[in-house]
Amino acid sequence: MDTTSDVVVVGAGPTGLMLATELALAGLRCRLLERRADQPNVTRAFAVHARTLELLDARGIADELVPRGVPVRQVQPAPGALIDLRALDSRYPMILIAPQSGTETVLEERARALGVEIVRGAGVAALRQEADRVVVDLADGTAETAAYVVGCDGAHSTVRDLVGIDFEGRQYETHIMLADVRLTEPPEEAMFASTGAKGAVIVVPFGDGWFRAIAWDRLREQAPLHDPLPMDEMRDAFVRIAGTDFGMSEQRWSSRFLSERRQARRYRAGRVFLAGDAAHVHSPLGGQGMNTGIGDAMNLGWKLAAAVQGWAPPDLLDTYETERHAVGRQVLVLTDAFNRLVLGRSAVVRAIQPRILRLLLRFGPARRLLVGRLTGTGIAYPGGRGDHSWVGHRAPDVVCREGRLAELLRAGRFVLVDTTGRDVTLGGSPHVVTARADAVRGEPAVLLMRPDGYVAWASDDPAVAVAEVSAAVARWCGPVPAPVR
Repeated sequence: MDTTSDVVVVGAGPTGLMLATELALAGLRCRLLERRADQPNVTRAFAVHARTLELLDARGIADELVPRGVPVRQVQPAPGALIDLRALDSRYPMILIAPQSGTETVLEERARALGVEIVRGAGVAALRQEADRVVVDLADGTAETAAYVVGCDGAHSTVRDLVGIDFEGRQYETHIMLADVRLTEPPEEAMFASTGAKGAVIVVPFGDGWFRAIAWDRLREQAPLHDPLPMDEMRDAFVRIAGTDFGMSEQRWSSRFLSERRQARRYRAGRVFLAGDAAHVHSPLGGQGMNTGIGDAMNLGWKLAAAVQGWAPPDLLDTYETERHAVGRQVLVLTDAFNRLVLGRSAVVRAIQPRILRLLLRFGPARRLLVGRLTGTGIAYPGGRGDHSWVGHRAPDVVCREGRLAELLRAGRFVLVDTTGRDVTLGGSPHVVTARADAVRGEPAVLLMRPDGYVAWASDDPAVAVAEVSAAVARWCGPVPAPVR
């Protein structure tokens, strides 16, 4: 029996769950297909960065997730190179260490509350695009029909293969060893890391007595991936690289894997889109994977909703690839640099690069650039010719009479922030919420915020004509009735 939806999302990891939530928030009929019949209990991602927490705050989810994790306020990407996240201009000046399973639980609860149907054990077998729809054939002989399909089905994406999009890049040479362990003598640091000529190790607390132990061990870098990983091998790696195993006393799970540096050549093929690991994979150093996927979902969700509902500008869907492919490429550059810094083959490079990093962190512009890339707060999209300099950038969490900007974004609509004191309002647009605020931090006089928390349009003129504001809204949301004051 065929099932018809507005959008079919393939893959129920953090990216797919976030996207399904966005679509349902906008009122779309969305079905989420997951090949696995059971929910996995394996946590790969654990770092939730500041910008991701801000995005989740803009949907009322962040405060549900933060108590489930351990906040890290300082990070040390290289010996002597300390980054103090407490100086970050954000409501969440931290890296939140939270198991991926906890993040998925929070997102799934929200998705189900919004009416998303999650179908497990639904493997995709074939896919064909027609003029106005996509038909997805499932392994059990049924089919799903939708206006659009989004592949959020991981690095080995079936959707990506079916639409013939190349996944370009390479594998890293050094295998990664992972284990969830208990420690009788845990490190004092919230997130311990040690690097050297013999490799690198990291310890991450889950907050429930278990720790994720991660090791890049040059002595065992070519061990077969299918070989079991006993706790004695992980202990040995920690002792040789860090000088201690922190009293590893119990192991509940372990694995080896080989990380890759790859990106899809395109993020769109007709009515089919890619997001998350289906679009980009990279070294886990820097903890960027899940965060980038959630950013993909926030960017694409409202655009798909606008297309389905008929009010999207003609080229809006194309901007997803334009904006997010560039972000994915930047993340690959950042994580590749971290990988070379920690695991570079050359002893000279390993000795010089930390010194360069320490030097760069002494200079404000370089430090802000690195912190912005690491935390995601520096992500920005290109504006058009003649646009205000704020266009495409993240805006501060402006306090309005109606509430914080993040709170006003929770309906998934555009927000027009008016700081002029003139109470400029727009009548008739169902896609825009108007809020009034005092310009106390140098914000433009009027800001039009996209549903994903980035500036769509701005003006510094406190006497800006209402007609000009209406024209900006019409450009993004379609024509509105005659403006009123």
